Amino acid sequence: MAREPLPVIVSLGGINCAGRASGHHAVARMAYDALDRPAQQRTLQSLASMMGLEDAAGHAGYILDHTLIRRIEKQHFDVDNVLWNQRFPTESNGHPVNFDIERRHLPDTIPPSWRVTSKSVTHVNVNIQGHQEFLLPTNREFEVKAAGQLPTGYEPGKLYPSRSHPRGLQMTVCAASDALGNLGLDWDALQRHVAADQISVYAGSAMGQLDSAGAGGMLKARYNGKRVTSKYCPLSLAEMPADFINAYVLGAMGSTGATLGACASFLYNLKNGIADIRSGRSRVAFIGSAEAPINAEVMEGYAAMGALATDKELLRLDGLEANGEPDHRRACRPFAENCGFTIAESAQMLVLFDDQLALELGATIYGAATEVFVNADGYKKSISGPGVGNYITMAKAVASVRAIIGEQGIRAGGLVQAHGTGTPQNRVTESDILSRTAAAFGIEEWPVVALKSYLGHSLGAASGDQVTATLSIWHHGIIPGITTIDGLADDVRSQHLAFSTGHRSFDPGAAQYAVINSKGFGGNNASATLLSPTATRSLLQQRYTEREWQAWSAANERVLESQHDYDEGMLAGTVEPVYRFDYGVLGEGDVDIDAHALRVGEFSVDLDLDNPFA
Repeated sequence: MAREPLPVIVSLGGINCAGRASGHHAVARMAYDALDRPAQQRTLQSLASMMGLEDAAGHAGYILDHTLIRRIEKQHFDVDNVLWNQRFPTESNGHPVNFDIERRHLPDTIPPSWRVTSKSVTHVNVNIQGHQEFLLPTNREFEVKAAGQLPTGYEPGKLYPSRSHPRGLQMTVCAASDALGNLGLDWDALQRHVAADQISVYAGSAMGQLDSAGAGGMLKARYNGKRVTSKYCPLSLAEMPADFINAYVLGAMGSTGATLGACASFLYNLKNGIADIRSGRSRVAFIGSAEAPINAEVMEGYAAMGALATDKELLRLDGLEANGEPDHRRACRPFAENCGFTIAESAQMLVLFDDQLALELGATIYGAATEVFVNADGYKKSISGPGVGNYITMAKAVASVRAIIGEQGIRAGGLVQAHGTGTPQNRVTESDILSRTAAAFGIEEWPVVALKSYLGHSLGAASGDQVTATLSIWHHGIIPGITTIDGLADDVRSQHLAFSTGHRSFDPGAAQYAVINSKGFGGNNASATLLSPTATRSLLQQRYTEREWQAWSAANERVLESQHDYDEGMLAGTVEPVYRFDYGVLGEGDVDIDAHALRVGEFSVDLDLDNPFA
């Protein structure tokens, strides 16, 4: 059997409420209390740069208070005064409703109950007999007031010419640029090194772009007496993050798209990238997801399902008076007594190379993404209820790791990134899945990570948060604890598992693997296997000669220096996102084709294909 290429993780990037993924800063914010003083200062400076502060000195309290889960800030919407239109039926009851109005405000079709008479060139009088419905603009208090928001002051759309882009696409540009900068390699040179059709991009958003610059604006414009613009519809599509990465960041012409699986969407796209590299269809895969759901309309939908943690329920959990102030920092409480999940915004990106390309170019090795298993639940009583599919994905994920690193490897040096939403159903069902899987494979004290306690639930990007954070956990040697809880709920199954309310240190050199678990509405279950840098390098050293390994090490020194320079530039606030609008656009005159090859500008595509069915 031919040896398959190994999908090596060579860069990570992204933004969420903990900050920037590159440089491993986001996890540093989550585990801030476990860092030494220099690491804390660097973490604060990274956040200060994002938040528009000149430096971190004297701002530590402000920075910490305005990151992670917190009360929703007015840049999103005013949770105390949410605008809406209340139905306002009237009845004349023998006394007509009578008012003057400007002619330009008259409806195109005059209702039959209206009598309109002219008052002047610009105004008319309206007399209404009988019943008439009006919509009265008013406001109300929103029942959910916590979310995982980007650091206060960080506005992605102000960092490049965003031209009324929806927030999710603004975040996509910044996150993709972060991953590209953190790669430490010249992208234009890389494109000349790899065939045009061997760079894949898979990225999307589970919800699409639902704010006022996307589908949200399209759906409510006429309802609110405004016009629909030409941008609303196309920019709202769920695969648009991949399109933006291709068109404005990478200039890529390879396989692309978005596979949607509700909250497991990032892993669905990772599965596509892994498959492309293992099959040899691609040598580079850019994987991502972006979600910007912190607006009243989207949150209203989840609140109507009883899925979100409301202020009322948080007060009840803590035994506080109904008119008290809930602790929004502790809104998400995975595997404890809880009342719902906390919505969040995030954009996360990952770059994969095949192992040969990574060695050739000296790329930094953050780990390897070997498999993603996806299984549905079968017949269901409720489309949002839990099912059996996640037992299959978890068991296959651990079995996959065992096949690579052996029985001893899976019993030591591993961790599991739980979906850990903070809902009563999740704590029961997922803890049972993790516990029984660990027992079946002889794993004792399996460390369980539940990052939504810090980040909230970013829907389609949530498993991206888990993946990039895992790489940073291996870098720092710290597993962030579930610090928002006092203890496990009585109905949580903990046998063979190691939950912790405090941060835990470990030896990164002993780390071997992680399983990333994700559960989505409709029965979209996905579990991914990642190999640690230690395990990945061990595997690569078995594949390559000592001379090849030394050549990689020498080339990697230059890459590491470039990555360090990028991080320093980001800390200093001197690096701008990559946004190449109307740059290097190719047309029909740039295409040259014959029976054996197609050339587009300086890029080529081989047409001498093999018969796969011979």
